[in-house]
This record gives sequence, structure tokens and C-alpha cells, in this order.
Amino acid sequence: MTTSTVFPLVRARGISRVVAGLFLFGLSSAAAQAAGCGEPVQPGHYSLSFQSGDVEREAIYVIPSSYTGKKKVPLVLDFHGSNSNPKVQLGRSHWNEVAEREGFVVMALAGSLKGGLPNTYAWNVPGVTAGEGADESAAIREALKIVEEKLCIDATKVYASGYSGGGRMLSQYICNGFGDFAAAGFVMGLRAGTPVEENGVWQPRRESCQPSRPVSIIAFSGKKDHVNPFEGGGRAYWRYGGEVALNRWAELNGCDTRASLETGENADVATYAGCRASTSVVSYVIASADHAWPARTVRFRLASNGDKAIREVDATDRMWEFFKASGGEMIATVAVDAACSDKQKTAAISDGGQGIRCTRTSKPDSNAPSVSDDL
Repeated sequence: MTTSTVFPLVRARGISRVVAGLFLFGLSSAAAQAAGCGEPVQPGHYSLSFQSGDVEREAIYVIPSSYTGKKKVPLVLDFHGSNSNPKVQLGRSHWNEVAEREGFVVMALAGSLKGGLPNTYAWNVPGVTAGEGADESAAIREALKIVEEKLCIDATKVYASGYSGGGRMLSQYICNGFGDFAAAGFVMGLRAGTPVEENGVWQPRRESCQPSRPVSIIAFSGKKDHVNPFEGGGRAYWRYGGEVALNRWAELNGCDTRASLETGENADVATYAGCRASTSVVSYVIASADHAWPARTVRFRLASNGDKAIREVDATDRMWEFFKASGGEMIATVAVDAACSDKQKTAAISDGGQGIRCTRTSKPDSNAPSVSDDL
């Protein structure tokens, strides 16, 4: 499934700023300023500047053409990777296109650290980043407060996605007890706390991840990811593997101790059932994917739901379906070629390590995403 829907860019007068407690949306003179629910806002891309602590922060937010200001809509925050920025991230994830089609608001916030490339940023991840940076958690909360106060947002349907370094930032934000998100999605970046070596095995430091409540988690990983390897290793901030992180989140959510696994031609999906508060933990491991966002060249199958026929979607669409289903039954799966038997499961949560996976020979995807330098 593809879409060509894009937003018009609001230029100089569309820049927004918060100064001395004033929040101004850059709209045409014919449009009313937003004041929570009740006022319409012209659809489009907007820039936002706001003060958090002593640091001026930047973000982009996108309002769909269906927005009326009278009906509460969901909100998705999109966290960019290192050496990137909000505009590049939206170009990677296409959350703006999904937001236009589905009728929700999306916002991409810039990290506080300067990236290694011009006009790029990175995140000052709590407990991980050695660089001098601002309080990212405070800025995230400020941005959420601004949008929720000035737009008609459904506070029960606030979600977030993070790519690579943005996934690490989002992971630690939730780990540190901020319960703003009903569900969170991760691409090449799920963590469950800072890494620590115990008896020669790398594990998440348990005291570094104490969420305030269960949260639904969906993660996408690539077997060819050399930056944040699913099998573990890599840089000092990484170390433990993707399945270890998933097991820890399943434990934190009170899920069953073992995940069931389906295998497809190019992806394995692990699902942890029985989680508290009707949450879910789901993982896609893509055989042909490297460190890039699994876009339109990597497809996922959505099962039939009532009048809806079976259809295939890309990673962002799949994430959105997961967000919408958080707190309910999942309807998604991979395109299964040969499922594992009932006795074949992933490693138990209590086992630690990567465990033994139920896998089959995967067919390489000649259209797999290319390697990205964005970390």
C-alpha cells in the first residue's frame, strides 16, 4: 500500500514560538488561533520553538486536513535517530502521510545535542550519553503539554515511535517512569535500561528501568543491522541483544514467560501474551533488513477484521495498527510461510540471554532498505 498524500509547508509566518508563557500558532489571518478543543486550525506542517529550562527547543508538528478542533484526535511523537533532525525523520517514517490519512496529529522533536553532520541533532539519553546536553525528558513533557493544551488531543491515545538513537531515548524515557504513552514503537533501537555485565553476560540494569505502568511495545529489528545488532554486542550503549530487551519488557508488563513465534519468508514475529492492563509486546525481526527504517519495500500482513480484507502494510502502517489496537486484541501477523510447532518457542524471560529461536531459512529481499548512517 502506498500513498502520495503530503502536507503543504507553512513558511515564515507559520513558525510558532512559546515566549513568556504565550503560545502562538502561525496561521493565516483568516484562521483562528487554537485553544484546545473548539477551535479549527489550518492543516499543514508547522515549526515550533519553545523554552525548556535555559534551552530553546525545536520541533515540527503536522495537523491533518480532517482536523476540526471539535473532536479529540490521537497524537504520535516521532523521535529521530542520531545525526538527524525532525524533517529527515518524517521523511523516513512517513508518519505525516499516515496522520493525514488516519486523522491524527504527529510531532517530531529535535534532540538537544549537536549531531555529527550539519543541521543534525542527537539525544542526551539519561544514564547513557556522555555529552553535555539538556534535560530531554523535561523537553518532551513540555512539548506534550503544549500540544495537549492547544490542540484537541485525546490524552488516552498518545503514542510514540523512535528510530535508533531516538528509540534509545524513548526507551529510557518510559523506563524513567514517564507514563505519557499508551503504546510505543521502536525501529532498530529498543532498550530496557542501561547495559551491565553480570557473570560475563550483558543484561539490562534492572534498577535503570522502572516504568510507572505497563505500556504496549512493538519493535522492529534487522538481522543485518551492524549498528545496533539484534544479537547483541556493538557499542557501549548497546551490548545486550534485542531479544533480551523484549524479554525484559515482557517481564515488566507481566506477560507470559515465553513468547510464541511465527515465521514468514522474510520476518519472524514474536508475541508475548497475557500482559497486564491489556498491553502487548510484539517483535518483528526482518532477515534482510539492516539499520534502515523498514519502509515500503518490507511488507507486513494485517489479518481480516470484519469487513476489512487481508492487506499488506509497511512498518509505519503496521505500527499505527498496533497503536490503535493497544488495549485490545491484536489483528496483525506476518505473511506466514511455515509456522513453528506449538512446542517451539523463544527463550523464556527467566532464562536471560538470546536463547534458542525457532527459525527457518529466510528468502532474501532484493528490495531491502539500504544502510543508513543515521544512528
